[in-house]
Amino acid sequence: MQLDALSRQVGKTLQKANLTLATAESCTGGWVAEVVTRTAGSSGWFECGFVTYSNAAKTRLLNVAAATLTAHGAVSEATAAAMVLGVLAHSTAGVALSVTGIAGPDGGSVDKPVGTVCFGWCRRNGTPQTATRHFAGDRTSVRRLAVLFALEGLLRQLEQV
Repeated sequence: MQLDALSRQVGKTLQKANLTLATAESCTGGWVAEVVTRTAGSSGWFECGFVTYSNAAKTRLLNVAAATLTAHGAVSEATAAAMVLGVLAHSTAGVALSVTGIAGPDGGSVDKPVGTVCFGWCRRNGTPQTATRHFAGDRTSVRRLAVLFALEGLLRQLEQV
C-alpha cells in the first residue's frame, strides 16, 4: 500500500476510535510522523512525535532504562516496548507506536544485521505489542519498509478491539 493511502486509512481508523497517535522513532528519523502529518486533517488525530536517535535521548526523553539498553541493545523488542510506553507517558495520545533499528549501510552485526528493525504498539493503559522484521535493500528502502510496517501494524492493533 502506498504511504499516503495508508496514512489516510490510519487517520480514519483513529478518528472512528476517537484516538490520537504519538510516535517514537529512531532509525526512521521522524518519517512516520512526516507521513501522517502530510495527510490533510491529521491535526485531528496526530498529537506528537519523538525522534530519539541516540541511547541518551531514548533514556532522557522516553524513560528507556539504561539497563534495558545495556541488556538488550537499542535495536530490540524490549527497547521498542519501552519507547512506546515512554511516548505514551509523555503525551496525551491514546495510542502510540515505536520504531528502532539498523537502516545501514553499516552498524549491523551477526545477531542484528543491517535491515533489522523492532517495532512497538500500545494503547494507553495497555500492554505493548512488539515485532521484529528484517528488511532487505539500501538505507532508504529499509526505512521506507519500516514506516509501512509500523503503520500497517498500528492498523492491525486498532482492528483487534
